Amino acid sequence: MTAMTKTTGVDALPLNTILDGDCIEVMNSLPENSVDLIFADPPYNLQLKGDLHRPDNSRVDAVDDAWDQFASFAAYDRFTEAWLTAARRLLKPGGAIWVIGSYHNIFRVGAAMQNAGYWILNDVVWRKTNPMPNFRGKRFTNAHETMIWASKSEGAKYTFNYEALKSLNEGIQMRSDWVLPICSGHERLKNDDGNKAHPTQKPEGLLHRVLVGSTNAGDVVLDPFFGTGTTGAVAKMLGRDFIGIEREAAYRAAAEKRIDAVRRYDREALQVSASKRSEPRIPFGQLIERGLLRPGEVLTSINGKAAAKVRADGTLVADGVNGSIHQVGAALEGAPSCNGWTYWCFRRDGKTVPIDLLRQQIRAEKTA
Repeated sequence: MTAMTKTTGVDALPLNTILDGDCIEVMNSLPENSVDLIFADPPYNLQLKGDLHRPDNSRVDAVDDAWDQFASFAAYDRFTEAWLTAARRLLKPGGAIWVIGSYHNIFRVGAAMQNAGYWILNDVVWRKTNPMPNFRGKRFTNAHETMIWASKSEGAKYTFNYEALKSLNEGIQMRSDWVLPICSGHERLKNDDGNKAHPTQKPEGLLHRVLVGSTNAGDVVLDPFFGTGTTGAVAKMLGRDFIGIEREAAYRAAAEKRIDAVRRYDREALQVSASKRSEPRIPFGQLIERGLLRPGEVLTSINGKAAAKVRADGTLVADGVNGSIHQVGAALEGAPSCNGWTYWCFRRDGKTVPIDLLRQQIRAEKTA
């Protein structure tokens, strides 16, 4: 895999590379304030006691690897605190982190995140459409995992592509419960023996939603528990740079082969629906300064029941009420607030036109 570098001060950041080593040591060796997003899928510390078998007595391929085993909760907590501290150092001031886990570990991780100074934004439940059944019948079927999304600190200006996620969800606001299948079929990587290459490989659909929602093209995404490279594969597709850290040689080899075969989407395909809050702010007065509307011109409400006259300073006056397009609209409707851009219209060539079209015209000029 060809490595790239991005210069940060006197240091160079290795991009699109899988780094070999202990994640804490490697993160501490990278330049601080250099990463836009971290996606972490740490060991769950499952505390399995013996083998698990199906009703036909076949053995379940569970997570029993050495990297998921800790001597005690205290040992797991020390490990969690150390990697979270190293990760927070790497995040840019506006950076954010996602951590995924199960009931075995996510509550301990959440407390450690708050203690380390992260500011929790949401917890997201990944509800699996095809979870593994509970073969023993002594508990509920474990059909979900929990992700914690947090900014580096309280008040940080993190990335949230609200409109893009809404578009992914057919125009409906994205909720905090995500219904997605587990990784299976052709997406599930296999080793030379035909077994799972990694026991907890995450589906690409999950990472697609995370990266579209909380990063932009060109951002740097770090995964300190890289495994077989789902984060890197999706990052490459979506035009993000990635850094992976993985100490297991077999996982690194599988990830490199996988990512080398990934094709990045073209520039046009990488564009997503922009958040309205990120668009340039256009004061109503600019429409008057530009001659798009004239002082004395009459605006009417979208429902045709109200009218107001434009004044030279960008305010409106109607029935003894004067103020901004929002204030006058709210007063006439007897409402606590009003979006004047969608409330008011003007007349041109015998047609009623929303004033928001004039705002969009100016915005288009600014971004051209």
